[in-house]
Amino acid sequence: MRRPSRILAILLGPPSFESNRYGQRIWLSLLVVLVLSVTVNAQQPFATDDADVTDPRKFHLQISNEFDILQRAANPSLRQNTTVFELNYGLFDGVEIGVDYPLIAISNSRIVIPRTTTGFGDLDFHVKYNFLKERERSWRPALTVTLNVEVPTGDAAKGLGSGFKDFFLNSVLQKSLTDKTKLRLNGGILFAGSTATGDIGIKTRGRVVVIGASLVKEINPRLDLGAEINGAISRSIQSSHGQLQTLVGGNYHVTPKMSFDFGIVAGKFNSPRAGVVVGISVDF
Repeated sequence: MRRPSRILAILLGPPSFESNRYGQRIWLSLLVVLVLSVTVNAQQPFATDDADVTDPRKFHLQISNEFDILQRAANPSLRQNTTVFELNYGLFDGVEIGVDYPLIAISNSRIVIPRTTTGFGDLDFHVKYNFLKERERSWRPALTVTLNVEVPTGDAAKGLGSGFKDFFLNSVLQKSLTDKTKLRLNGGILFAGSTATGDIGIKTRGRVVVIGASLVKEINPRLDLGAEINGAISRSIQSSHGQLQTLVGGNYHVTPKMSFDFGIVAGKFNSPRAGVVVGISVDF
């Protein structure tokens, strides 16, 4: 799924996935984040977006790495490692702007040369507007809309980019069921482009409907755990043109402004067969 949304880049994947040059870049980015040592949005590692936005004149940084085993239908591609760098900025109260850029490594079977394809994918920009906040002791949920525009900067010939300019509009409903449990529902439409990131996603160009739901509970002041399910279907209404993905994971708050994010992924159709995602989120 689009991450949207999605840290230890190539570090958890097989060594063949990345050259030393990319590994050094990941380490440098990680060290910069740790030195900042700078409360954290709990959206990552979930693909289901939350209704919260970055505080005005503040930055929110997310670095995530997802290592996936691809569906058999993706053969000769076998595995994909996707590292996403996302930076958000609170423009003013209730409005956030952001950009994310994925670094993708695809591992192929022995019949393909080269065995590993590596490079940056498509650059994504977004504007997020939280126009209705949740009230305590009220049935009213928080409501947010997000507009994403993705430009085809990745090499489509190598499978790193979609080759299309994407326009995606998403809506978020968020409601606190208890003081420590939140339900989030997403519903969105990809008006043009595709949902593909590397070999994951619907590659067919056209309109796609995306829906998702997550339930996240605060176990203690440091640990949040939750689960989600997300799906997407194109106009053809065929399983080969759809996605279905689940994730179980959470966040461990290392400091009030930094969390370690983790999850286990499973999916069908154009989603990963299985995967692991880890990351960090920092406010500063």
